[in-house]
Amino acid sequence: MKFIGAHISASGGVENAPLNAYAIGAKAFAFFTKNQRQWFASPYTQQNIDLFKSRCEECGYSPNHILPHSSYLINLGHPEEEGLNKSRAAFNDEMRRCEQLGINRLNFHPGSHLNKMPIDACLDRIAESINIALEKTHGVTAVIENTAGQGTNLGYTFDQIAHIIDKVEDKTRVGVCLDTAHTLAAGYEIRTRDGYDMTIHLFDQIVGWHYLKGMHINDSKKELASRVDRHDSLGKGLMTMDLFSFIVNDPRLDDLPLILETPDESLWAEEIKLLYSLQK
Repeated sequence: MKFIGAHISASGGVENAPLNAYAIGAKAFAFFTKNQRQWFASPYTQQNIDLFKSRCEECGYSPNHILPHSSYLINLGHPEEEGLNKSRAAFNDEMRRCEQLGINRLNFHPGSHLNKMPIDACLDRIAESINIALEKTHGVTAVIENTAGQGTNLGYTFDQIAHIIDKVEDKTRVGVCLDTAHTLAAGYEIRTRDGYDMTIHLFDQIVGWHYLKGMHINDSKKELASRVDRHDSLGKGLMTMDLFSFIVNDPRLDDLPLILETPDESLWAEEIKLLYSLQK
């Protein structure tokens, strides 16, 4: 069974996220655990936590189908001590927030070397940051999102992701989220049947299919290997609808959160219906 949803707003309190997801017909959802543009936020109240859990239960959302996203400010491979410590503290806080809410995974962009350190050293530092967060929390998987490779962002090749995972000590609590737009921009042709199958095969061979914990379903405004991260609404970008048909008909993607991050939130309910309509 497919669990398709969107990255919805948690404005007004984290407890509103399940209601906002339910309102658009989502069977899965993502949200920011706190304001993604700020380093620090007030801790959750017990009321926030209790309402979130009760509303998830009322709306039928399992922790396996909720994929929160960490702040974009966080850089777990930061080459400078101040930025690294700040990023690690913020990431640890978001992991703890997931733990409080009973959520079993947190999606994040791995990090950037900022042209100030070697790539492999930055990847090692990202893994070290993950290890620190896992030691301080329980039951939450750190889910690495593949990137488009824009600027100095790492995690755009399967080999880089595998490098990070190899250095994570508790491999039962690390995973991967594949973003369709990022995958294309990074140079993996996924729009044809052969290209999709080859990409999935490469991911399995290099990273390991069992590490996949979710997907971001986006069209792309930028072409193959552009290394530019620009999402588009389904059918309005450079993808074909064939790709999305491959995804919703792939049994290997059953029981995973498949999350829209397309730019026009007014279309999310329609896009969710569209994706389900592609099932054969």
